[in-house]
Amino acid sequence: MPAAPPPTAPAPPLGARRVLVLAWPVMLAQAATALPGVVDTAVMGRAGTATGLAAVGVAAVTFSFLYWGFGFLRMSTTGLTAQARGAGDTGEVQALLVRGLALGAALGLGLQLAFPVLRAGALWAFSASAGVEQEAAAYMGARIWGAPAALVGFAVQGWLLGVGRTRALLAVQLVLNLGNALLDAVFVGVLGWGAAGIGAGTAIAEWAALAVGLGLVARSLGRPPGLWDRDRLRRVFGANADVLVRTLALLSAFAWFVDGGAALGDAEAAANQVLMQFIAVSAFVLDAFAFIAEKEAGEAVGAGDRARFDRAARVTTGLALGAGALFALATLGLGPAIIRAMVADPAARGLALAHLPACAAVPLLGVPAWQLDGLFLGATRGRALRNAAVVATLAYIGLDLALRPLGMAGLWGAFVAMYLLRALALGLGLPGLRRSIGAPAGPRPEAGAGS
Repeated sequence: MPAAPPPTAPAPPLGARRVLVLAWPVMLAQAATALPGVVDTAVMGRAGTATGLAAVGVAAVTFSFLYWGFGFLRMSTTGLTAQARGAGDTGEVQALLVRGLALGAALGLGLQLAFPVLRAGALWAFSASAGVEQEAAAYMGARIWGAPAALVGFAVQGWLLGVGRTRALLAVQLVLNLGNALLDAVFVGVLGWGAAGIGAGTAIAEWAALAVGLGLVARSLGRPPGLWDRDRLRRVFGANADVLVRTLALLSAFAWFVDGGAALGDAEAAANQVLMQFIAVSAFVLDAFAFIAEKEAGEAVGAGDRARFDRAARVTTGLALGAGALFALATLGLGPAIIRAMVADPAARGLALAHLPACAAVPLLGVPAWQLDGLFLGATRGRALRNAAVVATLAYIGLDLALRPLGMAGLWGAFVAMYLLRALALGLGLPGLRRSIGAPAGPRPEAGAGS
């Protein structure tokens, strides 16, 4: 894989063609990211029971907390790297990679050590049956062995995106997710290991992907000047802390949704797990436009170029809305046949078919929230992201509680509205973000912690 272009290289004008050139490897990488969840659901849906399928849903959202709670390793690394690149600071671009790898390794090992307590707390928190808890615990016990590789891998992926090496990012994601899907199919469909097999396949794939990722960034490793500079470390940790709270707030919303389905029954939880695969595929693929917005916004902030920021927001969002509409139509058109093929349990299948229209609305209605996330992450405005996520999550939970008497219809109505709440909360901060770009030189206390 060729080395990253020099940070001082002038950026080509951003148009739809260039966005698509940058985005297609990320789209494929993101589609590969969604693939294991689809394979897991299909394998458990056909070879297992509604209990096993619900267990995968509970365990997967638990690991979303455990891992994506540390998603700042990807997100802040991308934004800070893009800003350093836009400012022409080659040494800081390299230093951010090394810092990310070190922090990811330390956090991954810490997560393994704390896992027994974390697993007990997670199983206690969900309103699941005893059978679901037992299978979910088996999944978790196998998957935790991949924790250090997963968190170091976040830093690698964030840095590759920040320097625009989207094809290298694709290579890492293909190894991770195609390997994961293949191992899960073998461990569950052939060997019959159940939920534990899915966890084991994911952990093995995470280590394989890390090996590939480290090979791709090896030429950029070293000890650049200012690697452990106190002010720059403070900026990194400031950005990370706010993005951590933001991510935990959003994950809390998804966990609330999963728990709401589990409280209604195993069939409802299993149906929601199936429908969430449609959302996962569309969200992961459409996030490619948000990732390009993130990279371009970071470089625009680093260069102090408000016009470049505005163009990145306009071009990437227009393409994302068009793609979101296509995903919504595809979900409505192809969804029924896919659900019938994936789910053997008649009760779960019927519920999934009944609530497919609400699921289909998410790819289109979610675009504004995802694009705004990308712009604010690229600008490393963590405080704004944190505040918006907390407000939107609290509003969603309040709406969900009000709609609980409607059962599954209320559950899905509140969940779809959550994406609009996220967009509204972040959109209120967009004018201030724009005004801050290209402002007169001077102290910028919010550059790392957000606005």
